[in-house]
Amino acid sequence: MTSVLSSTRLPCGNRVLDLARTHVMGILNVTPDSFSDGGRFSQLDAALRHAEAMVAAGATIIDVGGESTRPGARAVSPLEEMERVAPIVERIHRELDVIISVDTSTPAVMRETARLGAGLINDVRSLQRDGALDAAAATGLPVCLMHMLGEPGTMQDAPHYDNLVEEVTEFLVSRIAQCAVAGIAPERIILDPGFGFAKTLQHNLSLFKHVESLHALGRPLLVGVSRKSMIGMALNRPVGERLYGGLALAALAVAKGARILRVHDVAETVDVVRMIEAVESAE
Repeated sequence: MTSVLSSTRLPCGNRVLDLARTHVMGILNVTPDSFSDGGRFSQLDAALRHAEAMVAAGATIIDVGGESTRPGARAVSPLEEMERVAPIVERIHRELDVIISVDTSTPAVMRETARLGAGLINDVRSLQRDGALDAAAATGLPVCLMHMLGEPGTMQDAPHYDNLVEEVTEFLVSRIAQCAVAGIAPERIILDPGFGFAKTLQHNLSLFKHVESLHALGRPLLVGVSRKSMIGMALNRPVGERLYGGLALAALAVAKGARILRVHDVAETVDVVRMIEAVESAE
């Protein structure tokens, strides 16, 4: 099942994302404490080299994050986040032909990175921080709204739903409406079901099974499950051994109409997407 979109062209700053096909978004964590690759790319040159490698491997979007959102992660000040994120956004914009997504909930970071060349705002808090709606609207950039209950530090404290898919849908509908009030048109919105955020293993599996229902909202879907605990718990694998489970979910996400796959393992995921495209385009 594929998304029903009014337009397949999504302007992202000075570039355009063609949503007629599935894109691979490479994760670039410039943090010391992310759950999978914390500290590996916190230095500017290392971060740029990794971004270059992901673009060479086929990523069409690089998602730069300066605040870990793993359960229990420490809070980061706006200044610290800015110092981590802004320099790499500026360098990638200057040196690489790729759309830059900024994984942030911080209004000042949204405004500054948009000025430096970012093309997409990816906010796990769905623009609920004070000033975030206005900041995102002012940038003119598209935004990705993700479902989450509470804050990352406490989101896994016994999350409960009476009707999981219905409640995720209602949350996203509400955030789309709030964006419209702030001047962010639905055409600028991408939706993320929020796998791993305020959800148990069974919540994640059920939401993935029924994710097609979110196409009724008429916006492209981003799926981010790379190396997450849902794979680890389902397969009894540590973080470093979750590639195959992640690729299975990537293939399933494409089949279910996802338009952006947010991943650590870019080359392998690009192969999955291209293989599916080759089959689907055959006579």
